[in-house]
Amino acid sequence: MRASMAMAASPTPRPRPKTAAEADAFPGAAELQRWAARHSLDQDTTPIGIACSGGADSVALLLAAHARWPGRCVALHVHHGLQAAADGFEACVREVAASLGLPVHVARVDARHAPGQSPEDAARLARYAALAGLARDRGIGWVLLAQHGDDQAETVLLALSRGAGLPGLSAMPEAFERHGQRFGRPWLGVPAHTLREALIARAPRVVDDPSNGDERYTRNRIRAQLMPAWARAFPGYRAALARSAAHAAQAQRLLDELAALDLAATGEPPRIVALQGLSRDRQANTLRHWLRRAHGVAPSAAQLDELLDQVGACRTRGHAIRLKVAEGFVVRDGACLAYTP
Repeated sequence: MRASMAMAASPTPRPRPKTAAEADAFPGAAELQRWAARHSLDQDTTPIGIACSGGADSVALLLAAHARWPGRCVALHVHHGLQAAADGFEACVREVAASLGLPVHVARVDARHAPGQSPEDAARLARYAALAGLARDRGIGWVLLAQHGDDQAETVLLALSRGAGLPGLSAMPEAFERHGQRFGRPWLGVPAHTLREALIARAPRVVDDPSNGDERYTRNRIRAQLMPAWARAFPGYRAALARSAAHAAQAQRLLDELAALDLAATGEPPRIVALQGLSRDRQANTLRHWLRRAHGVAPSAAQLDELLDQVGACRTRGHAIRLKVAEGFVVRDGACLAYTP
């Protein structure tokens, strides 16, 4: 769950004047405007959903978006049901939205994690599915998320700690589609403290998720221990990590383009002989792209190395290939590879 700033509950916040001057004055407004221009939000007329947890970051986004697009914003809240404080989160969102005259739609989900699954991943998957469902049912064009520059830096550091490849080092994209719904992150270049200082000046009620202080969660450890050390050693580290993530994302896009060309040449599913005509690195890139695009799975580094070894050794008609990847197997099917769930 995202960190937010704890503030004492105040009286119901006063509705603010919805003027262009106020929209431009809100910290993060310039980034919101540039993001909107890149994705043509001002030319659209559909409602805009704001994913609001009740924490400081998402409440700040709700205020800024409402000031920029009065009459178009809708608050969307996901009740995860994981802790006793969850009812208070929903009540806070309803209170802030009511003060702005905005509609609120709530989805209740079972976000408990399965054996072997991280609690953070389970909650995230449930949250995106619920937000997409709320948006589709109400004709919402975009769902905006409040992740900011500190979140992006955390994501890069988390990817580095796990030995991630380019997809992980690319961190969070500013726009993406999931479950058939468009999502946007307009504030990935804005530091958290900038948004929270603005929020204090407007004094709405926000809540603090108790799990944010639990350092059993990897992100919380990074936030509490690693990021302060980086800030002391490299004061501009947030912007530097964001640039690195952008470079990684660009490199990954180029690799995807190359993989698409190679996959067109090898066929889909790929022919083994055609794969053998590529360098090992291009084989790896093509197989990762095929498995991700066609089957939604990603092999580990060890699995991919083993698969490349088996492809390289497959020189006779009777040679079998069978390698577990995710919940299925990559197998030989005649002259081609296949994936069986």
